[in-house]
Amino acid sequence: MTRRRASTKGFTRTASLLTGRIRAASESRGFAQSRLLTQWAEVVGQDVAAVARPVDVSYGRGGMGATLTLLTTGAQAPMLEMQKESLRKKINAVYGYNAIARVRVTQTAATGFAEGQVAFAPAKPVKEEAPVDPTVRRQAQETAEPVQDGALRDALTRLGENILTKTNR
Repeated sequence: MTRRRASTKGFTRTASLLTGRIRAASESRGFAQSRLLTQWAEVVGQDVAAVARPVDVSYGRGGMGATLTLLTTGAQAPMLEMQKESLRKKINAVYGYNAIARVRVTQTAATGFAEGQVAFAPAKPVKEEAPVDPTVRRQAQETAEPVQDGALRDALTRLGENILTKTNR
């Protein structure tokens, strides 16, 4: 029997190299589940992840549940305050038990994984479509005119307009 050769040729996956370091860093901050940090948007949803980040998990003296500290901007704090209980349930679902007893919302630049960076994912700028020159539109319509299917003809007209108005930079 011939022995199968390794297909990695001596290379190691990045995930396997970083898993231990990520786990050590997250556990030092109180995050027993690094998934809470690495997949924050999946755990709490895109709308909350856009305005808040987990900063710290602190355990009380009695050991009856931990407090999760979330960092947010001032304008978003009241919204997060109203959602604290639902956030706590989602986060405890990751742990598999009631690990988080309280959720605290802070607006300060506390040090954490974000290291004081309060800027969250900015909204994408809205691009206004420039009006198409009537001669370009007419030329695109004439080119797509022989097509029988109306939806396809409209799509080809838009494509033609985009091609004809594109400038080389």
